[in-house]
Amino acid sequence: MTQATDKDRVLIFDTTLRDGEQSPGATMTHAEKLEIAELLDDMGVDIIEAGFPIASEGDFRAVSEIAQRSKNAVICGLARANPTDIDRCWDAVKNATQPRIHTFIGTSPLHRQIPNLTQDEMAERIHETVSHARNLCDNVQWSPMDATRTEWDYLCRVVEIAIKAGATTVNIPDTVGYADPGESARIIRGLIDTVPGADEIIFATHCHNDLGLATANSLAAVAGGARQIECTVNGLGERAGNTALEEVVMAIKTRHDIMPWFTGIDTARIMNISRRVASASGFAVQFNKAIVGKNAFAHESGIHQDGMLKNRENFEIMRPEDIGLAGTSLPLGKHSGRAALRAKLKELGVDLADNQLKDVFVRFKDLADRKKEVYDEDLLALVHAGEDAANDALQLKSLRVSCGTGGPAEATLVMEVDGEEKTATQQGDGPVDATFKAVRELHPNDAHLQLYQVHAVTEGTDAQATVSVRLEEDGNIATGQSADTDTVVASAKAYINALNRLLVRRGKVGEDRKQISYRDVS
Repeated sequence: MTQATDKDRVLIFDTTLRDGEQSPGATMTHAEKLEIAELLDDMGVDIIEAGFPIASEGDFRAVSEIAQRSKNAVICGLARANPTDIDRCWDAVKNATQPRIHTFIGTSPLHRQIPNLTQDEMAERIHETVSHARNLCDNVQWSPMDATRTEWDYLCRVVEIAIKAGATTVNIPDTVGYADPGESARIIRGLIDTVPGADEIIFATHCHNDLGLATANSLAAVAGGARQIECTVNGLGERAGNTALEEVVMAIKTRHDIMPWFTGIDTARIMNISRRVASASGFAVQFNKAIVGKNAFAHESGIHQDGMLKNRENFEIMRPEDIGLAGTSLPLGKHSGRAALRAKLKELGVDLADNQLKDVFVRFKDLADRKKEVYDEDLLALVHAGEDAANDALQLKSLRVSCGTGGPAEATLVMEVDGEEKTATQQGDGPVDATFKAVRELHPNDAHLQLYQVHAVTEGTDAQATVSVRLEEDGNIATGQSADTDTVVASAKAYINALNRLLVRRGKVGEDRKQISYRDVS
């Protein structure tokens, strides 16, 4: 086998905390962003795009703190093509060991109409803003948004301008998921062959999944000469999402015979971060999702099962252990001690401090009293979805419901509102409807319920239910999630969790959550 060289190294640029968070309802808390950034850093992600600093005070604080905490990864912020954005971005990332400014502008005919710039005016804007960024930071990335629908001659022209102005990475975004793999490879190869100075910088690819081609397009771009893939955990992102980190990384690892490249990702950490991003974002992973879906390593067909028993390689091209799935899932029970719980969590990629373990252990014992066997999935749901912030304005204290065929369902809810316990009783079409009405009585709101989703964490009638609730109020969207063996209790907690997130956002509108358009480049 030919020895791998640096030219075979594909950099992984993760934008879960920026592009991924643009998914409606996927907004994460400050603490969740810090935790996910640390997990990305630990797993070997090369560049973390931590946010869009000019968008809000909250984004700025998150990017700034991630920059200060980073150990190995380059920390990148996004900025539109104007000095104010770029300066704000630099202020956020400058304390990172390895900072990067990423600035962009839409170059296709459709996108040039937004700021109403001619080709020459936009070319001048690109030169000025990339030069400005390079004067602040020696690691500058530039992106021509909607590159795959930009005229070829003009794309070559602006890429050359950006390189001459000091861009060290040029990213070619397929912003609307329009390209096909052949086209993706041709664009990168053509730029490298045509543009002066292209051989001295790194080309990146950023693909959206509108036609289901994001992973294929990204890998094709690498075949064409790109050496950085922009992606997100679980493929999270606007519309149909982005290139999924786990898909490109495992494709390169599994098909190294035809993809002679490598990444620095510790793939055994994939499953843990996938679960954490799903929990924090409230976007559950579909069962048949490649690599990290619940059914990715499940075999039900008799032929498949027989083949698996004879030789796993008959129907598995990857080992579950490669992505951090334990070979076995031995359950814990009510007699299991703290040491066993710590060992099991560590095996699952969760390393808790003593005070955190103490809190989780109490909740584990409570769950074990209600559930005969506590499986890996139960523990992860307990750790992440079961976390209740002590300083939340709204907190569930108790809930009793009655329902059945004899009449309307009724819920009696006790909730703490700004430190004061209040009680409400409401009737509804079912126990969840009655519970949500009781919550609204104690905390009046105009939030519209966009999504209510229930998933069983494991099998059995005593399984925990993970409930996701997405609310929209005055243009703000928030997702809440919780887990409990009682589906109605999980529903109440998830609904209250979403309301708490809306309260945080409502209190910061105009300061912490400015509604800034990525297309507003004036």
